[in-house]
Amino acid sequence: MNTPTRPKFGPADEALATMPTVYRDGLFDGKVVLVSGAGSGIGKAIAFLFARLGATLAICGRKPEKLEDCAEKLRALSGKPVSVHPMTIRDPLMVDAMLTEVWQAHGGLDVLVNNAGGQFAANAFDISPKGWHAVIDTNLNGTWYMMQGAARRWVAEGRRGGNIITITAAVERSLTQMTHTTASRGAVNMLSRTLALEWAEHGIRVNCVAPGTIESTGFHNYNESHVEHFALANAMQKTGDVQDTAEAVVYLAGPSGKYLTGVTLPVEGGLLLWGEFWPAGRPAWFAPRGPA
Repeated sequence: MNTPTRPKFGPADEALATMPTVYRDGLFDGKVVLVSGAGSGIGKAIAFLFARLGATLAICGRKPEKLEDCAEKLRALSGKPVSVHPMTIRDPLMVDAMLTEVWQAHGGLDVLVNNAGGQFAANAFDISPKGWHAVIDTNLNGTWYMMQGAARRWVAEGRRGGNIITITAAVERSLTQMTHTTASRGAVNMLSRTLALEWAEHGIRVNCVAPGTIESTGFHNYNESHVEHFALANAMQKTGDVQDTAEAVVYLAGPSGKYLTGVTLPVEGGLLLWGEFWPAGRPAWFAPRGPA
């Protein structure tokens, strides 16, 4: 096989391509993995790690330029085909068409990673109907369209098995100033538990990874002065990196996760133990918690 010419990797992409991993080369040889929201941030890190481990990738998202750039590098990492599907998961018709394209391009799908999503920091009083629906339509409705669409195809083709992993958020103790996210991500956690039971007869495993304060391009959505305090939101007193989330996804997708379904795996440095998180700024009335 001719090795493709390696495109130029910037420092961030080079880090993703070379970051140490506990997983062996070739772990996902012969497997097809679809990652949504793969053009940047956590989704890109997940796609990079699967490519390094031998998977054939399909990636989708809203920004064609970022997807094409990511795909070029994924091909260099794996030496395998990568299909690119610009679309929005908010539209069920676009989801259906995209999944059909994935099946046609790769002959099927083994792992679906629902990473596409988003939110913004705001006090609950200040969230408009438009802002509320934008987050719910992406994080909850779009994720559901992807899950149902993939599972229907697996069952229709007579296959036993299938693996769905969704990136949610560590919301069990609530996330202040993220009302829309707690509503949508908490719903997906419970949706996944329900589907894990209902689809167990088909051998389909359904799990979630719940990141905390993971340092990624998503940090650009928040005020810089507020981001400075994100490390204080967890017991380890530091932010995680995108590789932390990617490694957790691979754990659930690989043989290591073969006896896990209906699980939400937190990757949050003890955020659920510590609990102080004010992405829109700490209000004046709040007395900080922490060591005396």
